[in-house]
This record gives sequence, structure tokens and C-alpha cells, in this order.
Amino acid sequence: MPALLCNLHYLLNSKATGIVFAVILAIFVVAVTANLVMIFLIHMDSHLHTPMYFLLSQLSIMDTLFICTTVPKLLVDMVSIQKTISFVACGIQIFLYLTMIGSEFFLLGLMAYDRYVAVCNPLRYPVLMNRRVCLLLAAGAWFGGSLDGFLLTPITMNVPYCGSCIIDHFFCEIPAVLKLACADTSLYETLMYICCVLMLLIPISIISTSYSLILLTVHRMRSAEGWKKAFTTCSSHLTVVSIFYGAAFYTYVLPKSFHTPEQDKVVSAFYTIVTPMLNPLIYSLRNKDVSGAFKKIFAQCLST
Repeated sequence: MPALLCNLHYLLNSKATGIVFAVILAIFVVAVTANLVMIFLIHMDSHLHTPMYFLLSQLSIMDTLFICTTVPKLLVDMVSIQKTISFVACGIQIFLYLTMIGSEFFLLGLMAYDRYVAVCNPLRYPVLMNRRVCLLLAAGAWFGGSLDGFLLTPITMNVPYCGSCIIDHFFCEIPAVLKLACADTSLYETLMYICCVLMLLIPISIISTSYSLILLTVHRMRSAEGWKKAFTTCSSHLTVVSIFYGAAFYTYVLPKSFHTPEQDKVVSAFYTIVTPMLNPLIYSLRNKDVSGAFKKIFAQCLST
């Protein structure tokens, strides 16, 4: 592969580029700020020192790193004449991207298990979700994501590349990079497909099992208060899961015949740029504990 890769985003006139740049910059600032505020609140407020919020803080860390992997380079490219990325930088971007997205896959699945324990075994929750278990769950999510990065990145970067050096995408996503290969990549693409399906199948199985058991437990509840509490406990997580897994399913599971380069860019932009902003907003807007912690710390800051 050439030392430099042209990283073309799309063709826009100067006015449209300015608008898109402003929108992406605003989303980036909101996403990073919201996630850092979530991490700060969970660390500072003792009422949020629970397993659910510990896992949520890990999600915020992943979202912050996730959006910082692609968006800063994208913003620089939008105001630069030479939209290039080095071979090494491309490999680093692929590794970080795969690690973050894989870690989120596993973490969202493990968060469903946490919700299952909270609803179905509330009295045993402190025992089943003690600090040691939470640390193991978080470490497992990070390990699973990094394993995906360590497996696929070296293979991608060792494929022979020749001819055009134009990546028809706004960052080094593997399907876009492989289009530049001058060798048959069908075997590798099959391996990547199987890997991605497994990466989705494992957490989806945990989520499906956990929420099936939750539904059975909720169905047996006779009080409306119990129904409401269970819905409040699970609704934010289900919303995040639906958004994140829906976009990932389109990108990595649907056959190529359902894809176009333009659609791929839109979907990739959604889950690499928009989703990291939505996750903390969904949890903060739909969670009284988080909004209460924010109001309390904000009031303390004003009083000092």
C-alpha cells in the first residue's frame, strides 16, 4: 500500500462543507462533554456508586474514545486541501475503532445481565453484582473488544494493496479499505463476517435471555408499581441497544447487495458520531438519579 492514502469524504460545495463541519463539531463537543459529565457525576456522587452506574461509566469512557478515534481527523480533513492519512495511522484507527465498537458490543450485553439480576433477583443483587464481579465484567468487555482489534487489524494491514489510493469513506473502516486490495480478499471477508456475527451473537444472546427472563418476572408481578419500576430500569438500556446494534447489523451482517457507498457512509456516521452523543443523553434524560446528581453538584458549584 502507498505511504499515504487519500481519504475522500464526499463532494460538497464550500457552503455545504461549512454547515456539515459546524454540525459535526457541535455533535462532537456535546458527545465528549456529556460523556465526561457522566463519568464525573458517577465518580463524585456516592448514590451512583452502584454496579449499573459503574458499567455506565465504562460505556461513557468507550463512547468518548470511540468518537475521538474518527471525528478529530474528519474535522481536520474537512478544512484541509490534502485529505491524507498514513498507512500506520490508518492501522491505528482501524485497531482503535474495532476495539471500541467490540467493547461496546460486549458491555451492552453484560449490562442486560445486570438488569436481569436487578429485576429478577433484587435481594441477591449486592452479592451477585459485587465489586469484584463488576470489575470482571468490565475487564471482559474490554478484553473482548481488544481481541477483535488484535485479530482483524494485522490481517487487514497485511493484505497487498495497489492501484488507486482513494478510500471512499471518511475514515479507515475495513470494508472501504479492502476495496483497494489487489488480491482476492473473499476468504478474509468471510472470516471477518463470521467474526462480526459472533461479536453480535454473543451479546445479543445474553440480552435476549436476560430480557426474556425479565418479561417472565414482570408478567408475574401484580402491582402497577412493579411494572413501572421494571420498565424504568430497562428502558434506557433497550433504547441504546436498539440504536447501536441496528446500525452494526446493517454494516456487518447484511449482504453486500443491500449496501451502497453512500448508505454505508451515512450509517457509519450515525453510529460513530451520533450514537456516542445519544447514549449519555438517553441515560441522563430518562434517569432521575443522574439528573438529581447533576442538579446537586451544580447547586454546590454555584454556592461556592
